[in-house]
Amino acid sequence: MRLLQRLRSLAVLALIAVSVSACGYNVIPTKQEAANAAWAEVQNQYQRRADLVPNLVATVQGYAKQEKDVFVQVTEARAKATSIHLDANDLTDPAKVKELQDAQSALSGALGRLLAVSENYPDLKSNQNFLALQSQLEGTENRIAVARRDYIAAVQDFNTTLRTFPSVLWAQTVFRSIKPLAPFTADSGAQAAPKVKF
Repeated sequence: MRLLQRLRSLAVLALIAVSVSACGYNVIPTKQEAANAAWAEVQNQYQRRADLVPNLVATVQGYAKQEKDVFVQVTEARAKATSIHLDANDLTDPAKVKELQDAQSALSGALGRLLAVSENYPDLKSNQNFLALQSQLEGTENRIAVARRDYIAAVQDFNTTLRTFPSVLWAQTVFRSIKPLAPFTADSGAQAAPKVKF
């Protein structure tokens, strides 16, 4: 009789353990951390770009001394882009995310103008340092696009988790203070095709 009671108790404990482990309690924090990690990678790629910009500017500046306006624009855009910092707590505020996006877009535009200036200087276009920096910048822009895509996917997964059953039960009780994260959105002019002139 005692053995039967112990077996029942063990069976009940095992059933409770399985039920609790499959209840979804850990899903929300796990997905939130995945989204935060994806955001950290976006910031990492922005920092990589910010670190490359002074080298690119210095290389082009050596050849194109009269193009001071472009250098000033790039320097100012880089300063603004690196002055805006978002941490995981700011990701629920669409206005702060938009402010960072705008600053990064301004830096992208200024870098585009800098590369356009370089087209006017044939010696610069063949300079190995410039070519290496241009390649690094292109690779960085691609990495930023991938990091943004991964962040958008992580935010979508996390925000969907907050709104779907059974995790919505946890979101509205235990994790009530957790808010949906703000995704990246395209710039207003992103739908227009770029114009190429030869």
